[in-house]
Amino acid sequence: MTTKEYKEYYESKTFKEKYVYEGNDLGAACTKQGICFKLWSPFAEDVAVNLYKDGESRKFTSYPMVREEKGVWSCMAAGVGHGTYYDFTLEMNGETVKSYDPWARACNCNGGRSMAVDLSKTNPEGWETDRNWFEVKNRKETNNTAYGVSGEQIIYEIHVKDFSYDKASGVPEAYRGKYKAFTLEGMSLRGEGRLPTCLDYLKELGITHVQLLPVYDYGSVDESGASSQFNWGYDPKNYNVPEGSYSTDPYNGEVRIRELKELIQSLHKHGIGVIMDVVYNHTYSLDSCFTRTAPYYYYRQNEDGSYSNGSDCGNDVACEREMCRKYILDSVLYWAEEYHMDGFRFDLMGLLDVGLLNDIRKALDEIYGKGRILVYGEPWSAADSPMAAGYVPCKKDAINLLDENVGVFCDNTRDAVKGHVFYEEVPGFVNGGTGLETDILRSVTGCVSGTIDKEQDLNSAISSEFPVKAPSQIINYISAHDNMTLWDKLMVTMKPGQSFDTKDEEVIRAYKMAAAVYFTCQGRLFFLGGEESARTKYGDANSYKSPPEVNQIDWRRAYEYEEILEYYKGLIAFRKQMSGLTDKSAAAYQRVYDQAIPAPGVVTFCVRNNDTDKWKELFICYNSTEEGIEIWLPKGGWELLLDETSSVLWKQGETVEGSQVIAPISVKIFGKR
Repeated sequence: MTTKEYKEYYESKTFKEKYVYEGNDLGAACTKQGICFKLWSPFAEDVAVNLYKDGESRKFTSYPMVREEKGVWSCMAAGVGHGTYYDFTLEMNGETVKSYDPWARACNCNGGRSMAVDLSKTNPEGWETDRNWFEVKNRKETNNTAYGVSGEQIIYEIHVKDFSYDKASGVPEAYRGKYKAFTLEGMSLRGEGRLPTCLDYLKELGITHVQLLPVYDYGSVDESGASSQFNWGYDPKNYNVPEGSYSTDPYNGEVRIRELKELIQSLHKHGIGVIMDVVYNHTYSLDSCFTRTAPYYYYRQNEDGSYSNGSDCGNDVACEREMCRKYILDSVLYWAEEYHMDGFRFDLMGLLDVGLLNDIRKALDEIYGKGRILVYGEPWSAADSPMAAGYVPCKKDAINLLDENVGVFCDNTRDAVKGHVFYEEVPGFVNGGTGLETDILRSVTGCVSGTIDKEQDLNSAISSEFPVKAPSQIINYISAHDNMTLWDKLMVTMKPGQSFDTKDEEVIRAYKMAAAVYFTCQGRLFFLGGEESARTKYGDANSYKSPPEVNQIDWRRAYEYEEILEYYKGLIAFRKQMSGLTDKSAAAYQRVYDQAIPAPGVVTFCVRNNDTDKWKELFICYNSTEEGIEIWLPKGGWELLLDETSSVLWKQGETVEGSQVIAPISVKIFGKR
């Protein structure tokens, strides 16, 4: 058949009735009798499974597979079990094709051969008592600890290699850039005092969740190669297998599984949830296990049968097709169940459809409780993609069709605060941009309805293009792995031409203001690992395959920029106490009132907390000008909680009244008892 004929047949009623398989037993299952193999390959004319003693040697035997209903092939290989490697030989369209298993749970080095695994044998000691973040949080609150009292989620994005590649991390060389680094306690910055690094650092910082850049098996790094290789990992090869380059032994298929579980167990032990960055929108290569077992089925096609490329990576996954849709849903549920993942961040979510994300949300809610597993993603794609009729892409303009607990990254807030993400020289509110006051006030309510006053609707200009239901749908951030770091963006806009290593007080002031602004917006909080210590990539805005020395967390900067680090710590602790900022309900915007623009570059507003909070009301002032601005406090007794010098003034409870000066390029917050 031609590619166009394949497309037409896959989308026909005949194909769906004949070949859509609803079972949950595809892949390799280790039993007492042997290994049961099942593969979905509707057009194969003959299939055999080949067995190997390890990931590199020649096969020692093959078993013919039997065609069953719905395009499934199966066989029972008696007398073999856990640790047996395998692949398939398929006869199809007059050709012989060899393929690894799309449903594999383990694989060899570089993922070209699958491995049958008894997952119970990969569990670290105590894994059966490991609990997800919500359960850990609730248990700790019952024990009257201070951790996570508000239930607020503060997400910290990190790449496994970035986290510990720097020698100054104190991590032993064998574990640098590996899963194992997350299991080590007592690490500290070498030669710069005793500042803790790695796991102890995360605990002190106060974040609640770590979002890991892709940890499934990806194709761009040679797992047997040098540790100096680097890639973000947005090029999936085996969706249900951990990446081997982060393990201490990529040749043994069970080691990567055990060590990723150890990472998760370690973070859970310390009250930190783990979110997995997933890339179901495209694969590393069109020469994948999907193409080899079901040609063209898993990939979206243009009308002429050619592959669409809305991912800008050469292909788009056809999530509208039933077996592809099932694969994605089953994969998410597998990671949640087997690895105890606390959330999923979807890359280029605009290439997936609203119905699929809602189905994923519903399935997770039914198993784990409503909203307990976080689900959010990027509400855009790299380019247009011809999604089948009747399916709606998960883009910003469709956010009102998503479940209220499916979130999206809010580029509105990001660009309003620091400037245009692609035009590096264009500034935002904190670094010299003008006319952004209303955009900032929209961000305060998570882009949900709000008003400056009774006459002016803040959201009229964006309500149709970004119809947000509730702040639970909004991920507020100003830096992520993509694009310039916050430090680099501010240096380019405020100190063009200067070295990114320059320690500039004016930039530090704008940096702290940027953090204070988005930390006082409704929605969920997210920031790039190292942002809290002025992370730089030396202007590299797309470091996906740059050397690890460019991408790594430079732990010395945590010492050099301790002023910023301490400011972030205070902001995190402050936010957790403020119900008016952390409310995720659809009515949360009503807590924000008296929004005003007293002067160009100046924004003020009030926030209503719960009556049981220490401070029932907040009065918040943003001054992005280069002059001090006098502001009169509303009537009542107020305490100074935060200013440009400190984010922990709330610990002191200094009473203030009357007029107050808001320093240039700063945020000042007052609280009423």
